[in-house]
Amino acid sequence: MGILLIGGDNLGSITKNLMKNGFNDIEHITGRKNDAKNFRIPRNIDLVMILVDFVGHQLTTVVKEESRKANVKVAFSKRSWTHMEKEIQKYIKEIEV
Repeated sequence: MGILLIGGDNLGSITKNLMKNGFNDIEHITGRKNDAKNFRIPRNIDLVMILVDFVGHQLTTVVKEESRKANVKVAFSKRSWTHMEKEIQKYIKEIEV
């Protein structure tokens, strides 16, 4: 599965935790102001996770719109593995049904 993380400058051990949960394609955008220009969701992405405490409102709006166009699920989380894991588990349960 592929995941696109938006927000946060440094992911730290989050990448390893995502791999343990089945995400083998992990992409990251810092969420800075210039990231909203020409934003597109890569084809290999199954889930977009916006780290709400590290991203601007304009980029969030653009990401939600592009996700809707690409029919890709969007999840919102704090940049904390505990919060992220809850959202990831919800997503995994949805696709298993």
